[in-house]
Amino acid sequence: MLEKQAHIALFIDSDNISYNAIEGIINELSKYGTVSIRQAYGNWSKDNLKNWQPKLLEFAIRPVQQFDYTKSKNATDILMTIDTIDLLHTKNIDAFAFATSDSDFTPVAMRVAAEGIKVFGFGEKKTPKPFMAACSEFIFTEQLMKTEGEKDIVKSNNKQKKSQKILRQDTWLVNLLRNAVEQTMDEDGWASLSDVGIYISNNSSFSPINFGYKKLSNLIKETDLFDIRTNDWRHQIEIRDKRFEG
Repeated sequence: MLEKQAHIALFIDSDNISYNAIEGIINELSKYGTVSIRQAYGNWSKDNLKNWQPKLLEFAIRPVQQFDYTKSKNATDILMTIDTIDLLHTKNIDAFAFATSDSDFTPVAMRVAAEGIKVFGFGEKKTPKPFMAACSEFIFTEQLMKTEGEKDIVKSNNKQKKSQKILRQDTWLVNLLRNAVEQTMDEDGWASLSDVGIYISNNSSFSPINFGYKKLSNLIKETDLFDIRTNDWRHQIEIRDKRFEG
């Protein structure tokens, strides 16, 4: 768990992320701490990045220029990796965030995680699974982007909530939730929702936001696969697999 005063470094691959997602990314990271380092990498001499410029100013993001030295190799990826490793050993950073849909960042995410530092990943749904798995938490940018005419991210997210039927048909999700409960439950089958959340965080890059829910508790309630109760003595919410037989 990150403290509220945690320092977060955000590295953005401008060629592989939409400028429309940046507000949602920073809003999400701000729940965990201060995004004290904000850097966007790309060849800013190119016309395809011109729409990024207002976002750089609005959100105090430092543009890092990287020319395309060759057509076969992405110099931006290399520079982001170098800066990440340099920062890893020279600054007091509590978490790194990589905004990219490029699998080339899988090794650097794994390297940061190996130091016991939380890694947030943000990318499109097309992002290769190895990079998503290398992150402590990975969030689809489609779930964070504002659409024209909408006033806030919450409204956009609510439109994309997965229904109970879709959630229950997602074998990976159902197995993840049930296994987390099984691994943290007491002899009566009840597990603290907090413990379930920690177990999931420690074992996957899962985020309820990818399913359209701000909180894990809301997603679990929607699945209707678990009994839910409030333990007044322990002051916590507890859940139990409805298949459990004491």
